[in-house]
Amino acid sequence: MTTETSRRLRADAARNSGRIVRAAREVWAEQGPDALLEDIARRAGVGIATLYRHFPDKAGLVRAALDQSFAEDIAPAIERALGDDDPRRGLTAVLEAAMSTAARELNTLAAARNSGAITAEASSTFIESLTLLARRGQQAGLIRADLVPDDLPRIMVMLMGVLWTMDPGSDGWRRYLALVLDALSPDAASPLSAAVPLRSPRKRGGWPV
Repeated sequence: MTTETSRRLRADAARNSGRIVRAAREVWAEQGPDALLEDIARRAGVGIATLYRHFPDKAGLVRAALDQSFAEDIAPAIERALGDDDPRRGLTAVLEAAMSTAARELNTLAAARNSGAITAEASSTFIESLTLLARRGQQAGLIRADLVPDDLPRIMVMLMGVLWTMDPGSDGWRRYLALVLDALSPDAASPLSAAVPLRSPRKRGGWPV
């Protein structure tokens, strides 16, 4: 097999994989997290055998969908935030991007939760970015000084929990994000009790973020 042929086959495989993942996000959004894989293959314009060749199980497809969504909608917000001179504004922008994406992709998140595809590793890059922005905000006096890194995944769990009480696509989460952001302000911050270490996500199937 020639190198040119190999490159063409790899490119075709990558395009098929991307189409399948995008189709999965669309079908889950329309039909819910229990939509049939056959419907996803049909939307992507491939056979079910091709889908299974790329994604032998649903958990792998869900992880790829989350990765695609993160790369398209959240990673650019993180990059802009890390270049912003105002770390609080950057942190706010990243949280808004994450919540907006999660609200839009709520059925994908439900599919991930049902298939066990959500792990601490899957959200590690996101949490690390929040931690860096929060630390910069503390150094600038814009974020309360007693915030610790373990607070951030818990705050995200709290915010994500709001989404399950709303219709998919609702922007009602903005009210609760505003409340959280006010709570992160150093102005008139109430004293906090000691932080409790995070439990291992493996003990309970991963964090729902």
